[in-house]
Amino acid sequence: MPRTFDVRPVGVRTAPTRRLVQLLAGLALYGFSMSLQVRATLGLDPWDVLHDALSRRTGLTFGTITAITGAAVLLLWFPLRQRPGIGTVCNVLVIAVTVDAGLALLTTPDNLVGRILFLVGGVVLNGVASAAYIGARLGPGPRDGLMTGINARTGWSIRLVRTTIEVTVLLTGWLLGGTVGIGTVVYAVAIGPLVQAFLPLLAWRARPETGAHAVDVP
Repeated sequence: MPRTFDVRPVGVRTAPTRRLVQLLAGLALYGFSMSLQVRATLGLDPWDVLHDALSRRTGLTFGTITAITGAAVLLLWFPLRQRPGIGTVCNVLVIAVTVDAGLALLTTPDNLVGRILFLVGGVVLNGVASAAYIGARLGPGPRDGLMTGINARTGWSIRLVRTTIEVTVLLTGWLLGGTVGIGTVVYAVAIGPLVQAFLPLLAWRARPETGAHAVDVP
């Protein structure tokens, strides 16, 4: 049987302490999980391939580049009539700070086993972190909002929109010199099932009287 839960945004005034703590913890963990994958040097997810390439070319920190690209993506929300939430703004700022902090603390392991552990740990933590900040229901990140905005405006499926965006970003990052490898494939295969597994555990559930509507996830 499917588990019923809802991830649509809910106003920050509803259970603010619990949801804000979950949001910030999820975003901080997300940034740290990114730093693990970067230090593994085995390949990054599509957006981080682009971030890595731009960081190498500009000399700006990885976190600074994620913030800049996040802000740039937010500009694309306006023609799509998307409205950012507090979670959207926090996504840009918190991840930028925590990924740089993680990169300052971590170094690339000297052996392949250590690098594989960094990669696997980074991908799993990324799945937990994604479920945590999405489950807080305080607004999507810039990149997720771009995906849902295009879906709403064009009627294209989420799968088609996400695939098109991520393939475009991946190719651009690769051509610019970003790190592509087995980790890129591992992330692409694993992240969906991981988020689906953790989201029912972390999604904040409104009480019936709040008027929220539930959705079923297989």
